[in-house]
Amino acid sequence: MDNDQITPPFNSPGTSGLTGAQTPVRSTPQISPDEEDEGLALGEIIAVLIDYRWLIAAISLAALVLGLAWLFVAKPVYRADGLLQIEEKSSGVGSLKALQPLLGDDTTVSAELEILSSRMVLGRVVGKLKLDIIAKPRTLPLIGAAVARRYQGDEPNSPWLGLSSFAWGGERIQVDSLDVPAQALDETLTLIAGEGGSFELVDNDDQQVVKGKVGVRGSGQGYSIFVAQLKARPGTRFRLTKLSAESAIDDVRRRYSVKERGKKSGVLELSLTGPDPEEIGLVLDDILNTYVRQNVERRSAEAEKTLKFLETQLPALKKESDNAEAAYNNYRQNRGSLDLNLETQGILKSLVEVENAAVLLKQERDELRQHFTPEHPRIQAMDNKLQRLNERRKQFEGEVSRLPDTQQTVLRLARDVEVSTKLYTELLNTAQQLRVSKAGTVGDVRVIDIAAVGREPVGAKPVAILGIALLLGLLVSMVAIWLLRSLRVVVEDPEIIESQLGLPVYATVPHCQTEIDLHRRARAGEASELLAVAYPEEDAVESLRGLRTTLHFALLDAQRNSLLITGSSPSLGKSFISKNLGAVLAQVGKRVVIVDADLRRGHIHKEFGLPRAVGVSEYVAGQASLDEILKTSSVPNMWVVTTGQIPPNPSELLMHQRFEALLGELGARFDTVIVDAPPVLAVSDAAIIGRHVGATLMVARAGKHPIRELEQAVKRLNQAGVQVRGFVFNDLNVNRQRYRYGYKGYVYRYSYKS
Repeated sequence: MDNDQITPPFNSPGTSGLTGAQTPVRSTPQISPDEEDEGLALGEIIAVLIDYRWLIAAISLAALVLGLAWLFVAKPVYRADGLLQIEEKSSGVGSLKALQPLLGDDTTVSAELEILSSRMVLGRVVGKLKLDIIAKPRTLPLIGAAVARRYQGDEPNSPWLGLSSFAWGGERIQVDSLDVPAQALDETLTLIAGEGGSFELVDNDDQQVVKGKVGVRGSGQGYSIFVAQLKARPGTRFRLTKLSAESAIDDVRRRYSVKERGKKSGVLELSLTGPDPEEIGLVLDDILNTYVRQNVERRSAEAEKTLKFLETQLPALKKESDNAEAAYNNYRQNRGSLDLNLETQGILKSLVEVENAAVLLKQERDELRQHFTPEHPRIQAMDNKLQRLNERRKQFEGEVSRLPDTQQTVLRLARDVEVSTKLYTELLNTAQQLRVSKAGTVGDVRVIDIAAVGREPVGAKPVAILGIALLLGLLVSMVAIWLLRSLRVVVEDPEIIESQLGLPVYATVPHCQTEIDLHRRARAGEASELLAVAYPEEDAVESLRGLRTTLHFALLDAQRNSLLITGSSPSLGKSFISKNLGAVLAQVGKRVVIVDADLRRGHIHKEFGLPRAVGVSEYVAGQASLDEILKTSSVPNMWVVTTGQIPPNPSELLMHQRFEALLGELGARFDTVIVDAPPVLAVSDAAIIGRHVGATLMVARAGKHPIRELEQAVKRLNQAGVQVRGFVFNDLNVNRQRYRYGYKGYVYRYSYKS
């Protein structure tokens, strides 16, 4: 049955109506704009992601490749850790606890944390382990270090790509001493390996400063170097740097951390990171030992200071004791043996006790004055005690003054002997106790765990790195899509044309991969086929059938039965629409002729396998008749008029009266005349042709041009007196529309099944 014999309801613009019995009747749900927007949001996102799936895949794959490259070139970092415990201070000998005030107060954990990171500790470690000397092989940027790190041979690796100055694995160097001028500190020097263990050291200007040999100190121009080991191919270069003390300590600090494990636990955790597990273990162990040594030295230094003070006092006390005893003995020899009565002995004992206490207080006060000012409370307390002792001594001296002269003299001499002897003995005992305390000092910190280096590198695992790389790739692809969408302001929805230009969209032609394959085969030299003839069940062909039905009503009031098909710019599918629309019209018995009016780049003759010659150009020039330019096609009821020879003045040729006459004669002989014209904005040909046809349709292609371009094309045709009837929206991505859950996203399909 002829599909056009059944008159369906007029299809609304922008829908791809169906003809005949295949037209399904659907009710249109009423959906508010807010609900419609909500329905489109997620669906639009999914549709865009599917549209750009290859871009997402490419960027994500590139991110994964970069992640793998990072895993290959990244230098592994290892971590060593150890534990310290801060203990309460003790003198080391239980009987010497009375000396604790002389040894200082307890040190807080906060202070110990600062000491562990101080230049005093780290500086000793840097100097002992020579961490201020950096000697490394020079590797090829990016991949050289990774290749050298993975080399397992005993001898130096062969150079890659002939780059023999770089190290490729197996090279060894040990520099035990390196002295440079002050201005060359922190500067990179180059050591070039030579034959038989020889080498030369060059500065930044490639000037040789030292020429030496392994195992022999070399000097020159203020530089001095001792290389203990060098294993490399001749010509291999090494980078040497002598760091300043500050730079070397800062380098250790950047990789070093100390924290208390558990609040108020007194246990400190030390950690050090670095690429060489053996080196970081040695460095952290030396930090632990250096800290413990300085702690012991600090405690013993206080005892040493007190001991030195006592040793300066002992000789004077010894001499004073000897003089007092000699004076007492001489007086007794001169006066005869004299004995002190009981009362005098009691006074003597009290005086001796007061004198000894006063002397001890004075010594303790002198020691405290080395740390505190006279206004300090401890000094003030000492002064008060001395004042009370002086008052008691005056009381005893008053009692002594009432004794006979002989008894007074004997008492005074005996007192001097007793005081000096007892004071000397006590100080001597104290000095001995300090010597024992100093020898037994062990410090108030101890190492619980020595440095232990983890077998596996620290940081993110390879799987995590690849996961992060993939995630970053996805994020970058999302940003790229957003930028592309923001910069690419193009029409992808036919409703935008209707709402902003006020013109109907008569048909929406979906994307057709089959047509792309047909075009590709035709360009490869195979026989050309029309989509509407070879694959009539395609959705694109069905959309053109809907356009055929719509045009039947749109052209009812037209004075001519000719149709102009043009567009705003090239490559929109005008010829595809023209030839296939002509085919579907011919299939229902209409006599159709297609006129290729693109006298500049027309190619419809190729689609039908016809020669270009003898066409529009020859007819307008009066060189051929209408019958001579009409060419039959492989489609029944369809003829083709080719461009003919390409003229030098296409616009002037189209303005000739014979071209208008051509369209008139064709209109009288055929049911429908389809004119394929050049783009509107490129040339003025379409505006000229549009004045001689019954209706003008413009082809817009999804995602190819902004709405302003279409508006400008319509405006230019209107200025030329050509009224555009509507649009054909070509190459719509149907798969994308499936994910748009709003009403306007519905795409209807109705295929034939056997």
